[in-house]
Amino acid sequence: MKAAYANARSPVGALGNSAPQAALSAIANRPRSSIRARVRPGVCTLQFLRRIPDIMNRDPPSGPGWAVQVRDGDLMLVLSQNWADTVFDPADLEPVRNLLEQGSWKSIRFESNEMGRLGSSLLAFLDSLRRIALRQNIRFDESGLPGPTRQMMQLIPAAAPPADAPRRSSSVVERVGQSVIDTGCEWVASTRLIGQVLLRSGAALRGQANLRMVDVVSCLTDAGAGALPVVALVNILVGGIIAFVGAVELRRFGADIYVANLIGVAEVRELAPIMTAIVMSGRTGSAYAAQIATMQGTEELDALRVIGISIDDYLILPRVMSLSMMMPLLNVYAATIGILGGFCIAVSMLDLSPAVFLAQVEDAVTIPEVLFGVVKSLAFGAWIAFSSCRIGLRAGRSASDVGHAATTASVHGIVGVIMIDALFAVGANALGI
Repeated sequence: MKAAYANARSPVGALGNSAPQAALSAIANRPRSSIRARVRPGVCTLQFLRRIPDIMNRDPPSGPGWAVQVRDGDLMLVLSQNWADTVFDPADLEPVRNLLEQGSWKSIRFESNEMGRLGSSLLAFLDSLRRIALRQNIRFDESGLPGPTRQMMQLIPAAAPPADAPRRSSSVVERVGQSVIDTGCEWVASTRLIGQVLLRSGAALRGQANLRMVDVVSCLTDAGAGALPVVALVNILVGGIIAFVGAVELRRFGADIYVANLIGVAEVRELAPIMTAIVMSGRTGSAYAAQIATMQGTEELDALRVIGISIDDYLILPRVMSLSMMMPLLNVYAATIGILGGFCIAVSMLDLSPAVFLAQVEDAVTIPEVLFGVVKSLAFGAWIAFSSCRIGLRAGRSASDVGHAATTASVHGIVGVIMIDALFAVGANALGI
């Protein structure tokens, strides 16, 4: 046993540290029974001291930009060269991992006097080494690293985040309270968006908003000319249906001629604004929500915020302005097409002359009726644009979230249009319009 420990004299002395050698000599001079009796609580330390000669007889581990030294029981990594041009390979740390597993090292230290430029590969190398040290309960001493490197290492989690604890089932009161809180937060966010867009709309009218005209023209084309075919189809069919239903009821009283009045007032005041808003909610509103949700998923919105571009000016304002401006025009177009559909049915199937039909429509449809429908369509367009953009902004980042945002925008738009129309009906009745 003495001869085995005597072989440790040369490698330990090469370290410039006589403490391990003295410890080995003292142990070697004791009786075997004394060693068993007294050293058994420190078996790990004794095993480590036994392996020091074998460890140090090997070539010190090294890799691109680093080399290992042993100083005072600590593992010292000497960092060198330019890490900006170094590619880190996790396999290069296998010798260091094996060395750490072979003994009870106190800490891992660094020397960076000869290190060149920093790079992301250095952070990956240090993070991997720190995780190994944590698993072995070895102190990771960053004091020898450059200051910028220590700051960057603080931003990297030292360990994987703990697994989420199983969620307990919430009570009815908690769910109701959370729903109220979420609804309140959503109202605040929506109100802020509306106020911000209104302020930026005033700036846009003064020419002070960062608004790209190419975006405005594109949105106007999509919400205007692109929607003409489907708006015409829906309203011409609705006009024909109103002509049939009205004729069935009015014929009982011998008042077939008033079918024209019914068609004119119903289309201008109610049906054209509502049907057009429903079509635009399903067509344009869901498209707005899907576009913004897709940009949220691809982190384009984050990129716009980072480079200082206002999302309100770049995305929200063009869509709100375009749909709000085009809805009154689409309403007039839809009312005209709806009256035309009723005209075709009344003349061809209800035996009304064209002149009588047009005269009755002219008497029934007044300017206040037309303006009432135009104002309603303007409110419908603003609501659809605001709600769709808000739903797109709060969407998640997955593909399913994009589809959910599009569906939610369509539903919210239609329900909101019906509610706004009910408010207009109550207000019109109170004002006698």
